[in-house]
Amino acid sequence: MKVYRSYDDLPKIKLPLGQDVFISDSTVRDGSQMAGVVLKKRHKIVIYEYLHRMGVEKLEAFVFNERDRDAVRAMLDRGYEFPEVTGWARANPKDIDFVLSMDGISETGILMSVSDTHITDKMGLSGREAAREKYLDALQYAVDHGLRTRAHIEDMTRSDIEGFVLPLISDIIEIDPDCIVRLCDTLGFGVPFIDVDEPYGIPYIVNRLREIGVKNIESHMHDDFGLGVANTLSAFWHGANWTSVTFLGIGERAGNAELEKILLFLKQRVEGFDKYDLTCISEFSRFIEDEIGIRVPRNKALVGRNVFAHESGIHAAGVIKNPFTYEPYPPELIGAERQLLIGDSSGLEVIRQKVEEAMNELMHVTTIVLDKNDPRLRAIQRDIQRLYDKEQRVSCISDEELRGYVEKYFMFESIIEKDVHSKNVIEEDAEDE
Repeated sequence: MKVYRSYDDLPKIKLPLGQDVFISDSTVRDGSQMAGVVLKKRHKIVIYEYLHRMGVEKLEAFVFNERDRDAVRAMLDRGYEFPEVTGWARANPKDIDFVLSMDGISETGILMSVSDTHITDKMGLSGREAAREKYLDALQYAVDHGLRTRAHIEDMTRSDIEGFVLPLISDIIEIDPDCIVRLCDTLGFGVPFIDVDEPYGIPYIVNRLREIGVKNIESHMHDDFGLGVANTLSAFWHGANWTSVTFLGIGERAGNAELEKILLFLKQRVEGFDKYDLTCISEFSRFIEDEIGIRVPRNKALVGRNVFAHESGIHAAGVIKNPFTYEPYPPELIGAERQLLIGDSSGLEVIRQKVEEAMNELMHVTTIVLDKNDPRLRAIQRDIQRLYDKEQRVSCISDEELRGYVEKYFMFESIIEKDVHSKNVIEEDAEDE
């Protein structure tokens, strides 16, 4: 009989092909293109440091202007083995020369737009053959100058995969057999379902890339339809060994697949990925929110402030007895802390727990244990419910407010009653006179 009462009891799944998988973070490149976001040098350096702590293998960066180049130099000067800093270029030798001019960068991505609207409307090329020649010439130029390459196959999920993209990729891996072929779901049209073929099916595309001999397949999934993470995991499931993601999913429009979600899933749910350290994720998120000004929804997976907050009586009581009951992973895994909140749906169990914490803090001890049926706890519960019932309160009870109730009912109650009694006696005597 299977019994699941702790995190360690739950089995982990296995990638069917058993391949090693790796992360290339694009927060300082793609993330910097998010509308309204300005990443300064100091922001980029801190992001690089967090990625280093997490164990992310690569980081890609622009190197076109001096601001970008200055930040990249500072990253390289740290001398870390990872993340490896890689470049990014359009399919033209001048862009690649920018990458070549940066000492310490050995790899570049090369943008190769493959949908017809991108080829003709965006780039103004005469057609697919002109695009093919442009892309292969740029790739050859990079290889001839000693760079490792990534081919960013832009807008792949709205392109003629069998008729144009796969023949192009066959030519790419003839020039550079180790090229990382990036499957770009540029507008989020990809779907993770196994029976969907071109142009949308992520399993279909990954399988076809493997069939034509691509060694290194990388996903780069945008989240316009909310499927960024699902498509990324689907790509891994069918044989991709790289993914390009951003922290919090920041990027253009609806953003990208989120780095933190992919790392959590790999570490917590899949065998063999203990190489990643997630304990700075909450801290990283607060940095992005406080320093860069990106608002993080309170209920956003992993990083929202409510992820380990419990108010409901049933849920809070369950977590107090065994966190596994209502928490899918321990908060310390990502550097977070559990919060027990008192609100209109809180029961006596959470009030008891919070009162014990407050009393231990006020009295500088750690030993106070209260009976759940203590009448003073019920008095506090009645007072709190009165706030919601009669005063139409819409927020939780703060720790400061709760300490006030603890002082009233547990620490100063007898003094208050004595003062009230004395006052009544004086008033009665005055009336008699």
